[in-house]
Amino acid sequence: MSAWLPGPRRAAWAEGVDRLRDAATTEPGRLRIIGAVLALLIVAFGAVTAWQITERSSAARDVATRSEPLSADAAEIYRSLADANTTAAGGFLVSGQEPAAVRQRYENDVHTAAQLIANAAANSQGSADAQTQVTLLNEQLPVYTGLVETARANNRQGLPLGGAYLRYANDQMAGSLLPAAQKLYQTETGRLNGDYAAAKSLPWAAWILGLLALGCLVWAQRRTYLRTNRVLNPGLLAGTVAAGLALVWLVAGHTVARTDLGDSWDHGGRSLQVLNQARIGALQARGNENLTLVARGAGAAYEGAYKKGMAALDEPGGLLAQALSLADDPGGRAPVQQAADGVAQWRSRHAVANGDDTNGDYDSALAYVIGGKDSSGKEITQTTGQSFDTVDHSLQQAVDHETGEFQQAAGDARDSLTGLPEGVAVLAVLGAAGAVLGIGRRLSEYR
Repeated sequence: MSAWLPGPRRAAWAEGVDRLRDAATTEPGRLRIIGAVLALLIVAFGAVTAWQITERSSAARDVATRSEPLSADAAEIYRSLADANTTAAGGFLVSGQEPAAVRQRYENDVHTAAQLIANAAANSQGSADAQTQVTLLNEQLPVYTGLVETARANNRQGLPLGGAYLRYANDQMAGSLLPAAQKLYQTETGRLNGDYAAAKSLPWAAWILGLLALGCLVWAQRRTYLRTNRVLNPGLLAGTVAAGLALVWLVAGHTVARTDLGDSWDHGGRSLQVLNQARIGALQARGNENLTLVARGAGAAYEGAYKKGMAALDEPGGLLAQALSLADDPGGRAPVQQAADGVAQWRSRHAVANGDDTNGDYDSALAYVIGGKDSSGKEITQTTGQSFDTVDHSLQQAVDHETGEFQQAAGDARDSLTGLPEGVAVLAVLGAAGAVLGIGRRLSEYR
């Protein structure tokens, strides 16, 4: 009875291996295997290329249209908040009700910050850190503006309590709002750096598969030549040309995009980060200068913060020196040099104002900071406020110039990858079809 029992069934994969081994013992069988391997390699090359380049193209697009603009918006949130704080402090230096222009500037800053915070909330859904800082900014901005309004109300009535409320508002800005804006800027800048890295990463898998497919195609043609003495196989030749074109396009397109992305960082992105820090530093210095006078003899801490901020701007290796070294054309260097000259002028005028304030001549110190008549009745027309405006305006010009440089290079990088995934996929399909047809022509000789 046991002789009639069936033997153990073999696994399907084992049977497949046996059939493949049997097929490889004949030339037609070997040709079929070669054709299948060639088609698989070429199709895999096209698929991996489409996948990897699509990812890099998306990252390059994000650099130009999402992460850099969000980073710039975060820097502008910080700048607007710092300028609002500086303007509010400046308004308190004017006797009575602050000028309409000062009030309007403050309100514009607050409105700009609120709009950009709302924009950040809508576009930072993928980052928990960014959302945390946006929430904090939304919660604390009304608290700050409420303190400023209370300070103004007291100041209009001539009550000393107004100065105290302004200092509370400044502490709220310095201790809560500005740190949150700084963290948001760092988060968005980190996202920008991540997009840069993703866009510039080398597509090693696609390159290796492309070289492997091309090498196998050349080997298959040489094998055909050695066995038939036919110099060319039209199908295999077409497959080789298609795979070669796809590989050249891949290498050239990604190399150009990588170069353009490097240019966008070297000639725009890095400069923008330094210039944004310089603008913020100048605003903080101006705010501390104003608060020194608001404190009426108790502003030593603000004066110390002013000196520290100015040193960061114009000391050797400071922010303006870095910005000058990064500016690579006259359009970028000229406004930075104007800002550096403005800082030097600002320092000189501040020394006079601070000397008067130290000597108890508050009216003269005030005149050198915001304009007007000194204690002797002389009209002061050259003020630290004018110097600050020169610095801020020049740095804004530099930012605008570098932004244009960045957008141009980042746009070129994005355009270099346009159509590459689809084009390589089409060439891969054509190459695989050519290889199959070429092998098929050889097989027909055995029928």
